[in-house]
Amino acid sequence: MYVLELAGQDDEFAAYEAEHAASDISRLAPGLVTARGISDRFEQLAFTHRASELIGRGVPTVADAQAILSTATLDREGSVAVRAVDVRSTTGIDTQAVERALGSELVERGFEIDLDDPDHELRALFSGGENGTCALGWLVAETERGFGDRKPTDRPFFQPGSMDPMLARALANIAGARPGATVLDPMCGTAGILIEAGLAGADVIGVDVQEKMVRGSRENLAAAVDEGFEVIRGDAGRLPLREDAVDTAVFDAPYGRQSKIEGDLGELVYDALCEARRVASRCVVVGDKPWAQPAHNAGWTTEAVFDRRVHRSLTRYIVVLRD
Repeated sequence: MYVLELAGQDDEFAAYEAEHAASDISRLAPGLVTARGISDRFEQLAFTHRASELIGRGVPTVADAQAILSTATLDREGSVAVRAVDVRSTTGIDTQAVERALGSELVERGFEIDLDDPDHELRALFSGGENGTCALGWLVAETERGFGDRKPTDRPFFQPGSMDPMLARALANIAGARPGATVLDPMCGTAGILIEAGLAGADVIGVDVQEKMVRGSRENLAAAVDEGFEVIRGDAGRLPLREDAVDTAVFDAPYGRQSKIEGDLGELVYDALCEARRVASRCVVVGDKPWAQPAHNAGWTTEAVFDRRVHRSLTRYIVVLRD
């Protein structure tokens, strides 16, 4: 059993993304979930920080943490470090006191403490709220956190309104981006989602109706991934692709008032959803409104819906679809 430390504040969305790289996810406490197992795709997750092999859990107190450790079978050799975390500052626990207490217990049991370069890291996670808990575990995996190094403004081609790379990676993961998969974005814009899907190991195909976006997406992808990408000028409602050409589609639909798309936006998105279903068996669509009903009309089945508030005047709705 593992305990996973979630990122952000939306545990439901983070846990859903984690399900694509871990098995039997179960909510534990704010910011924490448990998992029966983790896959080699774990390090690609956006809204999970770490996974630790669970030793035990109890109430969020120093005494309970000590009791858990004192009765645990410790199957590790070598030096250790203890890291205590007050998850989202929900318990007010004295993390230094926790680290001293657990460190003393480990020394008594024959371990050497090495804070700089330990062979193993014991994580003591304290989370409050109604289901407050203390969870102890050995750190086994951390996710790649280079999203801040891939700011949209630093790409060769930038347009205002580009999606944050962390959310783009989560959408790619939820869509099914992984080695051996082909991911389509039929409204690729500046290729933000495709970059993250490509970095997760998938082959990617972008389509956009505007030639400048096609050129810009090619530049951005070439700067981010070595190979495995193609960008085509075309209409999302009439894709230049054969049936079942890709494994999954994911796209950020134009937003009502901000959109420069001519014609009826609802019809455009419906046509794109119809075409996505023709070429893929899974789809994730994002927009400033939930597109679940047009997706249903296009023949999709809704698997999940999330809403994420961006600012006062914008909420992003994420709809996950399957054939």
